[in-house]
Amino acid sequence: MRTRGLLRVRHVRSLGIFLVIVLSVATIALAGEGREATGDGIEAPPLAEVVELVDAGRFEQANHLIDDALASVAPQSGTHRALEFQRERMRRIRLDFRLDAAQVEAAVRRQIPDLRDDEFERWRRAGLFESRVIDGEVRYFGRAPSNLFRLSEEARARRADPKPFNDSPLEQQQPHHAEIREQALAQSRRSVAPRRVRVTQSLTVDADAVPTGETIRAWLPYPRAIDGQQEGLHLLATEPARHVLAPESAMQRTAYFEQPARAGQPTRFSVSYELTVFGQYVAVDPDEVVPVEPTPELAPFLAERAPHVIFTDAMRLFSAQVVGDERNPYRIARRLFDAVDRIPWAGAREYSTITNIGEHALKAGHADCGQQTLLLITLLRLNGIPARWQSGWIFSDGRYNNMHDWGWLYLAPYGWLPMDVTFGRLPGDDPALADFYFGGFDAYRIAFNDDYGREFVPAKTHFRSETVDLQRGEAEWDGGNLYFDQWDYDFQWELLPLPPGQRT
Repeated sequence: MRTRGLLRVRHVRSLGIFLVIVLSVATIALAGEGREATGDGIEAPPLAEVVELVDAGRFEQANHLIDDALASVAPQSGTHRALEFQRERMRRIRLDFRLDAAQVEAAVRRQIPDLRDDEFERWRRAGLFESRVIDGEVRYFGRAPSNLFRLSEEARARRADPKPFNDSPLEQQQPHHAEIREQALAQSRRSVAPRRVRVTQSLTVDADAVPTGETIRAWLPYPRAIDGQQEGLHLLATEPARHVLAPESAMQRTAYFEQPARAGQPTRFSVSYELTVFGQYVAVDPDEVVPVEPTPELAPFLAERAPHVIFTDAMRLFSAQVVGDERNPYRIARRLFDAVDRIPWAGAREYSTITNIGEHALKAGHADCGQQTLLLITLLRLNGIPARWQSGWIFSDGRYNNMHDWGWLYLAPYGWLPMDVTFGRLPGDDPALADFYFGGFDAYRIAFNDDYGREFVPAKTHFRSETVDLQRGEAEWDGGNLYFDQWDYDFQWELLPLPPGQRT
């Protein structure tokens, strides 16, 4: 599951082109080149130096360097835009790290009224409150107080009113898992146990966030039809009615809208559709698995891809420690899956603020689903096992729903197999279901993104709020991007009877 730093969302069950990641990629690429010539022949200071200053929390110095660099960089150059993004990244980091120590302690004390000073200080010194130093001042992540209870069993036991975490019910063994496995084995096929679902997803820009009369542009996630995974896609309605659907070839598919801002009124965009989602399960015999041939089709899924899938020294060391002398691709993948699964889940800061998400997950001591997935993808590719990204939204038979990220790995001769390292090893009474999410997944997930950091159609003009994927939506106007603190999003869903003739 995934929730991030700056969230404004209502999770409701009713009755129911180019800027993408290019700015972050440019950061890595330009940093590797040292000094880059601008469009008019003047050299700019290396972008890498700005990135390092931002990562080190030296914002004032970074801003001075950006100012000096922008004075000598062509306004429309990639360097200019990448430098401007670093300034925006600092603003976003400040939004995520908005608490001081007194505010963190006050938030924890609401959960633990008899909190002792020595307890709080011990947890702080142990690094259980995510923080960073910004221009000499220690600032704490806005979700650090709640993350404490994810990271510390001792702290959980001290809560006066221990409410259960809002985890997906599918993180425990359920009849649905057994249904999928039994049908897949009995019918000798991967795609089984379908669910028909109706979805309405919306994005509502705050009143007066944009001057009256100015056009707001919005992109909402819209799924692709994927054979055997999600089929029978049918658009029902949109608000406003006029829209543009990206082609199914778009790896991050969207429904695009334009609407004028009205004085004192929020501006709402929505899309409603139906589709059928299938569970997946493949029974793998590890002894049959062999190393893959790096074909042109698989080559992109074996390679590094800046900025978030990089084979760093730390990544190589961790991989060597986990894999040891194992040579069987299945068992290597299993070891890596289990190792990443052991990283505790915690709410994460916004992805656009992180220079290398895979490396961050490795070093932070905790991670959310997208961070875990990018780390696992990196480790698998490093070991010659193709791996790719997928993300979207999950729901259940009850009232639960949330954004979620997962992935796929390729094992010869079986082909592409799903993996959900965040759900990981399933606790429960049936040993046969413990490894369900290593080679299988449920029928309660809709994929919006078949890759990360890909182009929108039509393209976004300004910086994206989310540079990795698209689950909440995006919005902008001629004056700039509209960030997450300027709009709300909503996901409503309803399970439907399967249509006549739908295979079960």
